Amino acid sequence: MSVNTGLAPIATRRRVADRTARTVLLVLTLVALVPLVLIVYELLVKGLGAISWDFFTTDPTGRTCFPGQTTCSIGGVKSAILGTIEIVALAALIAIPFGIGVALYLVEFGKTGRFAYLVRYFVDVMTGVPSVVFGLFVYIVLVVTKIAGTFAAWKGSVALALLMLPVVIRSAEVVLNLVPNSLREAALALGAPRWRVIFRIVLPTALPGIVTGSLLAVARAAGETAPLLFTAAFVLGTSGDLSQRMNSLPLQIFNDVGQAQDRLVQRAWGAALTLVVLVLMLTLVARLIQRRSKLAP
Repeated sequence: MSVNTGLAPIATRRRVADRTARTVLLVLTLVALVPLVLIVYELLVKGLGAISWDFFTTDPTGRTCFPGQTTCSIGGVKSAILGTIEIVALAALIAIPFGIGVALYLVEFGKTGRFAYLVRYFVDVMTGVPSVVFGLFVYIVLVVTKIAGTFAAWKGSVALALLMLPVVIRSAEVVLNLVPNSLREAALALGAPRWRVIFRIVLPTALPGIVTGSLLAVARAAGETAPLLFTAAFVLGTSGDLSQRMNSLPLQIFNDVGQAQDRLVQRAWGAALTLVVLVLMLTLVARLIQRRSKLAP
């Protein structure tokens, strides 16, 4: 009785191909990580030197300190940190509810209709639009026309909200589509109205994924500079009035680097490190929420 040994060479080839593919993927991953590691290393080396108590508790003074001046103070980035939090928070309040509402329409009502197809098309277009275009749009519509004044922090929030909107819509739509239809059908069979099914069944089930996508959109908007250049402008002092000009970390970095003065450039590195840490914290929170949702029974 003969034994078929033709499967052995095939299995050997598959193992070799699998190991080769794994090795290539590992090498490509390490190559892709090299720029990230270099950026983080550069930020730590040049940014940690600017970190101090005064860096977080004082506003920029607007002074230019020349080499040898020991008593000259350029200040910190207190106004930039608070301004970033305020502007991004208002943008999130605008974009997240509206984006979730659009996603609910696309999943629960529009589905494959023509209008829903048109909405998805424009959302995809907005996803690829550069951030500077959103800034120019808000600048032309709200700043040039002097609606409620000229430059204002809330106009910067509107520009960032437009930037966040397609990310929130797409991520929320994907998560809502993952909710089993059996849950909807069971609730409807029990006589629950459609709006109650959405608010009591669909949204709570998809909430962890929606929060994750929303936080990732916030993290993206926090690092944008171009929209704020055209809308919120730049100011030194701390201000809680969103109807006035307001400082932010991206604008502070842009302004300090443009001065080409050593101490200001060092402060820019510190501000960049602070911004990266803030974005990293938001990303970690999103990942933790996503992980807990996967582990939940």
